[in-house]
Amino acid sequence: MSDPTTPTPRIPTGAAGATAAPPGDFTGTPHRWWGMAAIALGTSLVIMDATIANVALPVVIDDLHMSATQAQWVSAVYALVFASLMLTSGRFGDLFGRRMMFVAGLVVFMGSSLVAGSAGSPEVLLAARLVQGVGAAMVLPATTSTINAMFTGKDRSIAFAIYGSAIGGMAAVGPLVGGWLATDASWRWAFWLNIPFGIAAVVLATRYLPETRDRTLRRGIDWSGTVLATLGLGGIVFALVESSSFGWLHQADGSLSPVPFALAGGVVLMGLWVWAERIRHRRGAIVQAHLGLWRIANFRHGAIASMVITLGEFGMLFTLPLVLQGALGYDALGTGWLMMVLAVGTFVMSGAVPQLTRRIGARRVVQFGVFVEAIAVAGLALALPGTAWSIGACLFLYGLGVGMATAQVTSVSLAEVPVGLSGEASGMLTTVRQIGSALGVAVLGGLLISSLTQGTQSRLDEVPLPAAARTAVVSAVHDSIGAAIPALQRDARTTAAAQLAAEALVDAARISTGVAGGILGIGFLATLALTEVSAEETMRRRGRTESAVEA
Repeated sequence: MSDPTTPTPRIPTGAAGATAAPPGDFTGTPHRWWGMAAIALGTSLVIMDATIANVALPVVIDDLHMSATQAQWVSAVYALVFASLMLTSGRFGDLFGRRMMFVAGLVVFMGSSLVAGSAGSPEVLLAARLVQGVGAAMVLPATTSTINAMFTGKDRSIAFAIYGSAIGGMAAVGPLVGGWLATDASWRWAFWLNIPFGIAAVVLATRYLPETRDRTLRRGIDWSGTVLATLGLGGIVFALVESSSFGWLHQADGSLSPVPFALAGGVVLMGLWVWAERIRHRRGAIVQAHLGLWRIANFRHGAIASMVITLGEFGMLFTLPLVLQGALGYDALGTGWLMMVLAVGTFVMSGAVPQLTRRIGARRVVQFGVFVEAIAVAGLALALPGTAWSIGACLFLYGLGVGMATAQVTSVSLAEVPVGLSGEASGMLTTVRQIGSALGVAVLGGLLISSLTQGTQSRLDEVPLPAAARTAVVSAVHDSIGAAIPALQRDARTTAAAQLAAEALVDAARISTGVAGGILGIGFLATLALTEVSAEETMRRRGRTESAVEA
């Protein structure tokens, strides 16, 4: 993928090696802020859908009789498909038009949202979430390249601040919307709501977004690379998600677990993908991704930081609603309002980011933002079970950090990337972030489940309770990830056992949230390797790094 506003100098056309003419200058596009509204709305829908189901999840578990593993996959399958198809859909956008992919992706997304909201079984819901991931992967890669084409100077800074707010803030707005719908209407509207807003985004996009594409790009798709990357990532995330159900080596009945085989297979396939991409590149064949981008220091460190940060963020957003509703007495709507405090912090800070960036530089803004995130999540782990005020204060502080880091990390990461590869690099960064979100749900969700199950079992072993009743309570708590605790508390026969399970859930949440804070701390360390690059130095470095990427 490449920036549509700049010719790609390494691809000669015509006599005397003349380079391709610029496809067009879209910075003067009429009503481009309405086009920005379409981008922000479409981005908000696909980002919000990664978290909107989290608060409603306990209701969905009860309504569709979902297992713990199925509940994890409601979020994980969306993020995994999203990540796996990002590079491929981005290349389609470069070839056939980014506005076309944006609109087509929204149509797929709305259709699958209709099916998800109508699902009568876990299998149908998970299948719909998978297709939603396909639609989301079609939507997102087109956004940054189109923003680059439409805005320059101060307007560009404002546009990316809006974009950062859509990504960071909507991840937190999702829980409120999901909680409100699950409480006052139905969890199904958490998906059906995508349809009217998606239609609005389609209308705005078709009317106000310019069609951009890279007319110098060689036509074709690296299908072998796409298959290897998709299957490899699928194997790795499957292993992480299913480890809590199957065990790392052996299942409960003593038979071998599929987890190590899936993990090993995924790692091998990803290794083959890297090898195959290098071979194709040396032969001059079309590749799914230019792996030479990883030689650029800011891109490499920014991508690593993005993945680690997203891992901690989405893992925390998955586990916190479960403990709020399962152990602390909040209903879905109350949980959503509390999570909304995070979005408020994000929106407040995103408005100040352009001016803050001019004063201290984008690199410092990212570093300070991630540091604030790590402190806030660590504080949340210490505050649990806490009060609404203490939890809300931590979430607001966390939102401020998200508002700083999310708006600028992409800009810093792309500072030295050649302009002709900026679209492809943006797609790769988005892919890495989505992998991080899938791993966050898998790793921290799995940690929460295992800690909850072990804690409940150990507590019940210390009280006089029939073995059958003890097994039934542990099984119900495990399978529902704590969502069954309120119902068990209302049953006089299991009230005492349910209270112990609630204590175990709080302890498990402290552990998983503390680990999330530690992961964000590692993300902060990764940001220390980023460097500030001036506009003049950026142009010089891009010229030097282009040959390194192509080597």
